[in-house]
Amino acid sequence: MNPAAAATDSDFADAHRRLQELSALLGGVIVGQGELVTHLVTAVFAGGHVLVEGLPGLGKTHLAKALAAALGLHWARVQCTPDLMPADVTGAEVYTTAAGGASSFAFRPGPVFAQMVLVDEINRATPRTQAALLEAMQERQVTHAGTTHPLPQPFCVLATQNPIELEGTYPLPEAQLDRFMFKLTVPFPGRASLRGLLEVSLDAEPSDTLQPIAGAADVLQITALCRSVLLGERCKDAAVDLVLATQPQADAPAADPRRHIRYGASPRALQALVRAARVRALMAGRAHVDVADLEAVALPVLRHRILLRLESELDGQEADATLATVIAAWRHRL
Repeated sequence: MNPAAAATDSDFADAHRRLQELSALLGGVIVGQGELVTHLVTAVFAGGHVLVEGLPGLGKTHLAKALAAALGLHWARVQCTPDLMPADVTGAEVYTTAAGGASSFAFRPGPVFAQMVLVDEINRATPRTQAALLEAMQERQVTHAGTTHPLPQPFCVLATQNPIELEGTYPLPEAQLDRFMFKLTVPFPGRASLRGLLEVSLDAEPSDTLQPIAGAADVLQITALCRSVLLGERCKDAAVDLVLATQPQADAPAADPRRHIRYGASPRALQALVRAARVRALMAGRAHVDVADLEAVALPVLRHRILLRLESELDGQEADATLATVIAAWRHRL
């Protein structure tokens, strides 16, 4: 498959098969989290970063390890704590002595130079350390002492946070939240999933022995192919309409969810929406985007990009419920 040449039906069929194989493999390792797996695979091949929120012990770290292993990617883990420094993430200059006795300072890359970076409990890091990820996530590079160091390709940040602990945490600023393509929530598994968990990960973690079914070159090829998935004029207009539907309208009628919104989704959300929809189309075996693809990725793309009015939050209004109403009304108008 050559992304530089015109994509053929065979290219799309091969990419569809690979994506299905990857989803099936991860689904057998992370029991009962099929939707989470699908969203995560979508974000990786759309070239985005993911923020995962869930209670402890639901397999967030295990999923990141399994995904990196299945794709044959070099991965690194950063455990965030309040004393974590930016240099612990990006790297620092160290004093070295060569064999001939000459000494100098050399840049030693930090864990962010992996192809997949798990930033565990990101809200435990201080704002200064959180900001160290901004350039890496957006520009795919790290600048140290005036020198720019490009990050490897592909590059994906998978950050986790625990929603129940507030003491000693630092909420992510909106500017950094917007750098994540998806915000995913991990639901508690049902009884059947819990029972199945005992069959696959009681005595060992499957991700530790998972064999890769692809490589970094395959990821880059499929990512490039996704950019050639056809986006029709109807879907372009639908994507724009959805982002506009999240913009606040204080004088809206009582039944209009926009009256609860203080800040709506940014133009970056529109780009993320379309890029993710292209991957979902390919996962469905199509070479063109459908409105259903936009709808499938709308909630994870938008849920962290809107802010509710303080009065609405005090009344118990939630972002997901507000967006569900917005998306349903948008879908009905099409």
